[in-house]
Amino acid sequence: MSFAPTIAAVGTALPPHYATQEETCAGLRRLWAGKGDALTLVERVRRSIEVRGRHLALPIDAYYAASTFAEQNRRWNTCALELGERACRAALERAGLGPEDIDHIVFVSVTGISAPSLDARLVNRLGFRRDIKRTPIFGLGCVAGVAGVGRVTDTLRAFPGHTSLLLSVELCSLTLQHDDTSAANVIAAQLFADGAAAVVARGAQAAREAGRPGGAAVLDAQAVFYPETEHIMGWDVVDTGFRVVLSAGVPALVREHVRRDVDAFLARHRLSRGDIRHWIVHTGGPKVLEAITETLELPDDALARSWRSLRELGNLSSASVLFVLRDVLDEASAGPGDYGVMMAFGPGFCSEIALLRW
Repeated sequence: MSFAPTIAAVGTALPPHYATQEETCAGLRRLWAGKGDALTLVERVRRSIEVRGRHLALPIDAYYAASTFAEQNRRWNTCALELGERACRAALERAGLGPEDIDHIVFVSVTGISAPSLDARLVNRLGFRRDIKRTPIFGLGCVAGVAGVGRVTDTLRAFPGHTSLLLSVELCSLTLQHDDTSAANVIAAQLFADGAAAVVARGAQAAREAGRPGGAAVLDAQAVFYPETEHIMGWDVVDTGFRVVLSAGVPALVREHVRRDVDAFLARHRLSRGDIRHWIVHTGGPKVLEAITETLELPDDALARSWRSLRELGNLSSASVLFVLRDVLDEASAGPGDYGVMMAFGPGFCSEIALLRW
C-alpha cells in the first residue's frame, strides 16, 4: 500500500441554472405538444426516474429553440471552460496545491468536442507549467470517471514523484434532440444533467515528500469490455448533434456480469464483497442501482450516497461517480484500513472498477 498512488482531494462545480423535474417535464410537454406517445412517455418516465431536479448549462427556456450541432458545441465550449476551471480550482485548494504542482492532466468528456481540447485552454487560464503532460479522452461516457482514476493512477505507479489532475466536464443537457421522441431521448432528457468534477491524485513518493501520505490509496483498477455490445449505449452523430443511444438492456447486462467481475477483481487481493465498507457507484439510474444492489447482495443502504446524488443532481455522466467520491471524502466516514470499491459502466459496453483503501 505504501507504493500506491492516493486520491488527495475532489473538487466539484455545478452550473447556476436549476430546474425541478416538474419544470423539466413542463418544458418537454411544450416541446413535444401534439405528440401523444411522447407526452405519455414523459409522464411515465417522470414517475419512475427518481430525479427531483438538475443543474443545467443554460436557462431552461433556452432549450426550446432548435439549434445546430455547431451552435450547441460552441455553448459547450463556453460553459465547459468555466465549469472546468471552477472544479480544478476547488480540487487544488482542497489538496493544498497550486497549478504549478501538477505534472499531468487527464480530461474526460463525452458531451462536446474542441481542438485544442479543454485541458489545453485551462493551461493558460489556470497557469499550469509549460511542461505539463495532457491526455484528453473522448467517448468513454459514464464509465470515464472511474476509468480516469484508473488511468491516472496507472501513470502515477510509473512516476511516483508526480501529481496528476483528472477533470471531468459533462453538459448532457446540450445534447437534447428536439425531433427525437424515442424512449432513449425522453429518458435522457429527464435523467442526465450538467456538472464538473476534478480529482487530485499523488504518486506515493510525491505524497511522502509533501508530508501528506493520507487520502484514499488506489490499490488496483480493472477494465472489463463486453464483446458485441456496442449497440447498448453511446451516440449517433447527426446534423443536430449527439443523438443518444440507450438500450433498456443495460440493467440485464449489469446483472449478468457485475457479480462475477467484482468477485474476481477482489479475489486478486484476497478480498470478498463482505470486506468492502464503501461502495462508490455511478448514478446510472434507478434500475441500474437496483441491479447492482441485488446482484452483489449489498445491504439496502450500501448505495445510499449514489441514490442521494441521483435524486438531487441527476446523472452527470462521467462526473457522477466523482461527486459520490467527494461525498465519501467530505463525510470522513472512512476509517484507516477501510476498503472501498468505485464502479461505473459505459459505452463499449464496458465496466471499470477501482479498489481503494484508507
